[in-house]
Amino acid sequence: MTSLAKLEPKHFLWSAEGGIATIRLDRPDRKNPLTFDSYAELRDTFRALAYADDIDVVIFASNEGNFCSGGDVHDIIGPLTKMNMKELLAFTRMTGDLVKAMIGCGKPIIAAVDGICVGAGAIIAMASDLRLATPRAQAAFLFTRVGLAGCDMGACAMLPRIIGQGRAAELLYTGRSMSAAEGERWGFWNTLHEPEALETAALALASRIASGPTFAHGMTKTQLNQEWNMGLEQAIEAEAQAQAICMQTRDFERAYVAFASKQKPVFEGN
Repeated sequence: MTSLAKLEPKHFLWSAEGGIATIRLDRPDRKNPLTFDSYAELRDTFRALAYADDIDVVIFASNEGNFCSGGDVHDIIGPLTKMNMKELLAFTRMTGDLVKAMIGCGKPIIAAVDGICVGAGAIIAMASDLRLATPRAQAAFLFTRVGLAGCDMGACAMLPRIIGQGRAAELLYTGRSMSAAEGERWGFWNTLHEPEALETAALALASRIASGPTFAHGMTKTQLNQEWNMGLEQAIEAEAQAQAICMQTRDFERAYVAFASKQKPVFEGN
């Protein structure tokens, strides 16, 4: 296992305390676009989180009123128009690897979204486990508006599972913005909060999760994602095995002892 609490990334902001890490893109003057470098460093960080024993929950937060404006027009979009197919495929695989790393990191991820959340930014929110937003949050999957397909970074697989096939199809075909009210009604946003209360709510949720049985939370995340591709009988068997593993943890024993003595269990993640 490794420690990531004191990580010092070059291409985004990172802070960690009490098992909760917070990530922010750091180009607020441009509404926090992604670059080739930030894509790659985020991918590598989420890959490393799978082996970090000092981080239990990740908050992907906004910065100065905006979440992410997608790929930077000048630093990414322009150069892509000059690449050959091999180079383009290397880039699209790298962006997809960020989503794979988020799914596979074993830590619950909370997106705290204010303002602009479009393109790859909307994908990052989509790939998070829980999504909190403000009433002024604007999420849009813009790919068709720049001449690309809506099937980017797993959108055609994941978005319909969150908001339904018809709603996802509309957003992916048109590239229009989904209002915060629509997003909450459709189940994309878990809750809406005023801008000044957003990060407090995200931190409260992260703290609640971090105080729980973190090994079991990792197992829950694994099953939530793996069971997409399972039949019902396979899923039930996979959950039986997962639960049997969790029953061997000390946290399961701690919970029993606490409940038997009418106390609140204190979980330690083992």
